[in-house]
Amino acid sequence: MSFSVLPLTPGRMSDLDAVFQARGCSDAKKCYCMYYRLSNSEYRQQDSSTLSARNREAMLGLAQRELAPGLLGYLDGKPVGWVSLGPRSEFRRLKTSPTMRTADDLPVWSIICFVMHGEFRGQGIAHELLAAAIEFARANGATLLEAYPVDRSVAGAKSAPWFGSLTMFATAGFQEVARNRPWRPIVRMALRPA
Repeated sequence: MSFSVLPLTPGRMSDLDAVFQARGCSDAKKCYCMYYRLSNSEYRQQDSSTLSARNREAMLGLAQRELAPGLLGYLDGKPVGWVSLGPRSEFRRLKTSPTMRTADDLPVWSIICFVMHGEFRGQGIAHELLAAAIEFARANGATLLEAYPVDRSVAGAKSAPWFGSLTMFATAGFQEVARNRPWRPIVRMALRPA
């Protein structure tokens, strides 16, 4: 099987839809990865009956910019996964998050979430998307890349697979730099210029 990764563009929105509308992706279907890009008040002001459509429209707007808001993964040409990332400053909710707040003001990029088509989970796609996200951040001038995974080794760790696992990030070379909740470390990787 052939795996490839492409940045989200307006012409690839139907591929993002295919991932987000897949069985088992109900949270992604509602938020379209806008949850962390909006402040809590901005997100809560939306009418729940139009939440999905409005967030999709907002993501389409981001896809029209030069810097893509994330990457799509394809297996033999079929869209199967997504990773959302970008400069930390673009994720308004991180400024007030008690779990994901950082200890400094260094200019980091953040990897926020992964979404996998239910049919293709457990096949290493998140690892492939993480590797592509590292290269994408590097190619776009990032010098520090940060993420907020789940440490599943901690008793009582909540299931939040969209953040990725601490093991996956550690395997890729990320180092823990803070922990604001027992099961949610903040990890970073220094990136050399491309």
